[in-house]
Amino acid sequence: MELLLGLRDEIEIVGSVEGGAEAVELCAKLRPDVVLIDYRMPGLDGAQATGAVLRASPRSRVICLTASVTAEERELVLSAGAVACLMKDDGLDQIVDAILQATRSPA
Repeated sequence: MELLLGLRDEIEIVGSVEGGAEAVELCAKLRPDVVLIDYRMPGLDGAQATGAVLRASPRSRVICLTASVTAEERELVLSAGAVACLMKDDGLDQIVDAILQATRSPA
């Protein structure tokens, strides 16, 4: 997905990490506009990582982009502050639209 998003002119990828704790550290340093979080990753799950990212970088918007998520997990990540929860097999245009919409939402 990173490769495909990087091909879009309206998207600038500023970092990429493997786990939740690394995401929090990088977000504290870079303060990105939008953070894509997987629900299943090493260390923290998507809900835990979302909350930690938003504490480290309060103006960032988090979108959960995952291969699978239960209804309960979706609710947890949204309750933690994610602005959307999308599936990795959603269309690229839908994912880009969600990212762009997140950049327009008030901090």
